[in-house]
Amino acid sequence: MQIHRFEEGLHGRVALITGAAIGNGRAFCERLAEEGAAIAIADIADASETVAAVRQITDRVCAYRGDLTVPHTVHSIVEQVVRDFGRIDVLVHNVGVYEEEPFELLSFEQWQRMLHVCLDSLFLTTQAVLPIMKRQSFGRIVALSSDTIWLGTPYLVHYVTAKSGIVGFVRSLAAEVGQYGITVNAVTVGLTATQDPSDRPLNRALLKDILPQQCIHRADEPHDIANVVAFLAMPAASIITGQAINVDGGVARH
Repeated sequence: MQIHRFEEGLHGRVALITGAAIGNGRAFCERLAEEGAAIAIADIADASETVAAVRQITDRVCAYRGDLTVPHTVHSIVEQVVRDFGRIDVLVHNVGVYEEEPFELLSFEQWQRMLHVCLDSLFLTTQAVLPIMKRQSFGRIVALSSDTIWLGTPYLVHYVTAKSGIVGFVRSLAAEVGQYGITVNAVTVGLTATQDPSDRPLNRALLKDILPQQCIHRADEPHDIANVVAFLAMPAASIITGQAINVDGGVARH
């Protein structure tokens, strides 16, 4: 499906959203469905509540459960999405894990797990969908990162390292695949937009400091991020690629 000059929305397009069982990922599914996309949800957790929410907008939704750090699982899910929907136009990669730990107490296993979940899943999922997008001469890849990469937030060395890797990934890949009509971007989101941030002792202290620093003095909400993700997924965003767009109320002004 080629881009038409005045094409609006995502009607006729198919979006694969990973890590969408809860929180921001669910908001991404709903927002892209509002733009007309069929929604494929991939998550290691049960995404039935997200499916139910999207079905208030469209019947073209299906969930696929599996561990996206396992190569054969990723390929199986992508193949099934293509069988069910015929194509994949948009990948929104939202797989991740959040954990606070002072560096001196950080174990090598914690370090490895963070990189494995955040980066290996991005590598595997993107590599699986890329041939499909190349055949279509159209693709939108949006990977979720964090504003902590701009801030150097303490107690998050492993997390910030992994999220920085996402930005390097999209910058390099964008240069390879632009010729095929594929854009690759990252969205760095505020710490306040993470799932259930207030239930972690260190995070409560961080939030108390961060909110007054924001230009807009309110916590980020899932729909704030979803609106940016939806724009980057549009055919109209065809000239924007290799970028990291920050959405955090103006804490990090990079």
